[in-house]
Amino acid sequence: MSSSVETLEFQAETRQLLRLVIHSIYSNKDIFLRELISNASDALDKMRLESLTDSSLAETGITDPHISLEVDKHARTLTVRDNGIGMTRDDLVQLIGTIAKSGTAALLEKIKDSKDAATAESLIGQFGVGFYSAFMVADKVTLRTRRAGTDSGTQWESDGEGTYGIQAVDGLPVGTSVTLHLKLADSEDGLADYLSESKIRQIVKQYSDFIRWPIRMATERTDAEGKTTHDIDTLNSMKALWARPRSEVTEDEYNEFYQQISHDWLPPAETIHMRAEGTFEYEALLFIPSQAPFDLFSHETKRGVQLYVKRVFIMDDCEALMPNYLRFVKGVVDAHDLSLNVSRELLQHDRQIRGVRRRLVKKVLGALKSMQSKDAERYTKVWEQFGRALKEGLVEDTDNTEALLELVSAASTHDPEKTTTLREYVERMKDGQDTIYYLTGESRAMVENSPHMEAFAAKGYEVLILTDPIDEVWVDQVPTFDGRHLQSIAKGQVDLDDSADGQKEADAEKAQREQDFAALLPWLTTTLSEQVKQVRLSSRLTTSAACIVGDAHDVTPTLEKMYRAMGQQIPPVKRILELNPAHPLITALRTAHDANAENPALAQTAELIYGSALLAEGGDLPDPARFTRLLTDRLTGTL
Repeated sequence: MSSSVETLEFQAETRQLLRLVIHSIYSNKDIFLRELISNASDALDKMRLESLTDSSLAETGITDPHISLEVDKHARTLTVRDNGIGMTRDDLVQLIGTIAKSGTAALLEKIKDSKDAATAESLIGQFGVGFYSAFMVADKVTLRTRRAGTDSGTQWESDGEGTYGIQAVDGLPVGTSVTLHLKLADSEDGLADYLSESKIRQIVKQYSDFIRWPIRMATERTDAEGKTTHDIDTLNSMKALWARPRSEVTEDEYNEFYQQISHDWLPPAETIHMRAEGTFEYEALLFIPSQAPFDLFSHETKRGVQLYVKRVFIMDDCEALMPNYLRFVKGVVDAHDLSLNVSRELLQHDRQIRGVRRRLVKKVLGALKSMQSKDAERYTKVWEQFGRALKEGLVEDTDNTEALLELVSAASTHDPEKTTTLREYVERMKDGQDTIYYLTGESRAMVENSPHMEAFAAKGYEVLILTDPIDEVWVDQVPTFDGRHLQSIAKGQVDLDDSADGQKEADAEKAQREQDFAALLPWLTTTLSEQVKQVRLSSRLTTSAACIVGDAHDVTPTLEKMYRAMGQQIPPVKRILELNPAHPLITALRTAHDANAENPALAQTAELIYGSALLAEGGDLPDPARFTRLLTDRLTGTL
């Protein structure tokens, strides 16, 4: 039995919101079903919780909590029904007829004044009103509900145009049913055929597969003999692995789930299953792949993990939860409560999001560190795949610099086959050595054959060999590790004398050489002033005649090229030419200069020395044709 219908107007703010929802908020109309199923799931959750403390609710006799989807093709209706907690008349007016949130009216005033839809989306993200999404696909919505513990039910009905009707209805079961009188399918307007079983299954699978309650739908099948059968199918799997204790999940289940979300048919290198409790609760199931995707370093690469809220799918690649340098991590984060905008398609950048992101990053880095210490061979393979990306974090993520430095693995002169960590390097350092030496270059062979290596090889100092482009950047961003300075052997002054007596002898020898070359060095500096800012004697060379070094804080030539390739024009950096005072060519040049400083051949020799040093480090000659001509003429003169 029903009472007379009372017609009420939506609150002014609600009318504005309805227009926004129907015309501009949601980018995909399919999500109306996600929202209605989510509301039904919440109602079942509330029923379960309240029945624990209210014995009268426990006696209502609901032994099969579920959500059902009912299709009536003749009436063109889709009904979402649950046997959850239900609502009273006052609940309906409060929750649907108005927007009972502090500050909402002022917020919607800003929306009205905003110039574009994107601004509006960011402004309304302070409350969730998913029920209104039903009006995107329906001309009319009828809601019937009865609150558990009450005798009478209520019907609410509206076409979304400004008013709604409400009336008491007897004989309703406990729970809520939302019946949508669907609009006709219209592909141009993004309206699918929501009476289609396959479409309903697809939406449920995509958005609501892991809802804890069964989602059921009556199906009809006709076999080859024309016999029709009717069944009730459960559309969702309800298998949210992340919500189960790790001890109850098998390795095969983890691997199968990883393959589903990553489309990678190799098992992951590491599985991270975590649960956070306290003021903000969430579960996360993350995977570190065993192989890098082909587009890992593409600008078009999508990053981020899948985001769920209370097992309801929200978005596929949630960038807010994972930094760019961990873009290879796959997985799921399921938050119990999260600040989403009205369409649940954008996250609010609040303290909760930043807190979750920090914990996820620390968990991933911790898992990599544990792998490094417990299974070095497996870690080496992971580093080969993702090391370049992880080193980007040394530039982007200053909060985790120490953790990332512990993970760095690099080639070194210690072993021609195996890489080393910075920690292992420090453990092998010579007594009295307080500097971690490295050299960057395009390849290991080029670095090993560099003139800069000569003195370090002769004295047995280990040098890290860094050949990734990102190495040029992070070594300048990270000055120390474990209290030891990182120093490029191609920059600044190098002093490898490690004893007091050796230092005194070196100082005396250096003073004598400075005196011997007092005339040549200034002349060379002037002669090569277009190419270098200084010519000085070297303590890092043993067999080569010369090498080129930079000042301690100079940009390296490789980094200079990288900046220019990115369109950043920086002024050319002049470097320093260092000479080996014991090399026959350099001593002969000094003797010739002392004999006749005006000899034009000396300037050509200086050019050849500089060009040879530039080639030895893999640099580009400013004028290859001139260098070749000078070299050819000089060789001709020796025959």
